[in-house]
Amino acid sequence: MLYLVRHAKAGSRSEWRGDDRLRPLSKPGFAQSAAIADVLAPLCAGGRLVSSSYLRCVQTLEPLALELGTTVELDDRLAEDHSFEGVLDLIETLPDGSALSSHGDVIPETVSALARRGCEIVGEPDWRKGSIWVLTRDPSGEIVSATAWPPPSR
Repeated sequence: MLYLVRHAKAGSRSEWRGDDRLRPLSKPGFAQSAAIADVLAPLCAGGRLVSSSYLRCVQTLEPLALELGTTVELDDRLAEDHSFEGVLDLIETLPDGSALSSHGDVIPETVSALARRGCEIVGEPDWRKGSIWVLTRDPSGEIVSATAWPPPSR
């Protein structure tokens, strides 16, 4: 299984006065990222942690990286305004137990593309910040089902 995480709550885009790539998580977002680590740590042993280079995405996975004793890799295929095709290519290269952190425009497009390829969407979609999409593979490595978990809280 793979875990596709929408970044945790960040400061207001409209109030941020700098490069949006540097907009950090908010105080509730840091709490949310810790809760994400609590949920994913037992599931991500042996996987990789890969994030959009936007600070809020990296910060979403940092508590998990700390808990697993690893680092967060940056990959701009997960960045805002990028195509789902790059995310699908990335997913094919990752071992089970990997977690990816991306954005509210990329994740819905990626899940829709998976559905068009025959992936079963189980349950109701959840696009909120901090939500986690669980992507299940068949033995050949194809993503066959996707289930959205609501944003965890502590």
